[in-house]
Amino acid sequence: MTNQNKYLGIYQDLVTKITHNIYETGSYLPSETQLSELYGSSRETIRKALQNLLTNGYIQKIRGKGSLVLDVKRFVFPVSGITSYKELDESLQMESETRVLQLVDMTIPTGSFAPESVVGDQATFIERLRLVKNEPSVIDRDYILSNIVPTVPLTIAQNSIYEYFENKLGLEISYAVKKITVEPADKTVQELLDIPETESVVVVRSETYLQDSRLFQITEAIHRADRFSFVEFARRIKK
Repeated sequence: MTNQNKYLGIYQDLVTKITHNIYETGSYLPSETQLSELYGSSRETIRKALQNLLTNGYIQKIRGKGSLVLDVKRFVFPVSGITSYKELDESLQMESETRVLQLVDMTIPTGSFAPESVVGDQATFIERLRLVKNEPSVIDRDYILSNIVPTVPLTIAQNSIYEYFENKLGLEISYAVKKITVEPADKTVQELLDIPETESVVVVRSETYLQDSRLFQITEAIHRADRFSFVEFARRIKK
């Protein structure tokens, strides 16, 4: 196991223990020395894992005391960052299932949620229904531009497209621009999410870019408003 994989593994294990109240809000994590002994790792590796916890809002460093565990119940769906649904499912343990409703190669039409700059371009359109604990909760719709990703196999659409993009195709996903709105649900959305006509949905539209600034993915994620909260953790960095 590489050093990077090791500290990420320690980080994820600590996240799991924090979210499952093994390390409760208001308590302190074991010291760096204790964690080093617990995980059989160097203190440098432990510090990297703790820095990830600090950056993502799980702990606060208190001088002379250690790593204070913060209240993470509010972290349901992160606004910032680029995280695949599979990664969220695993980290939040949502007991989720994915159903692929559409997977088709097409020309991006006028009037879609895609920006005008890519209307008329070839893309793979993927529509997926996410069920959380057997209840329909999210509709994900993606245009994946074909000049960058020629095809998306069904088995990939059912699993993790980001794992495929990064590990199989070697794409370097860099940043995204997101817009969040609350909108009335149309008939199709009402039926798919099993919600009444009067209920609104939370829609997250994003454009995702590669390291070289090429746009390659346009996403519309439609969430049941009663299933998720969207919270951003902000940390001030002094200049």
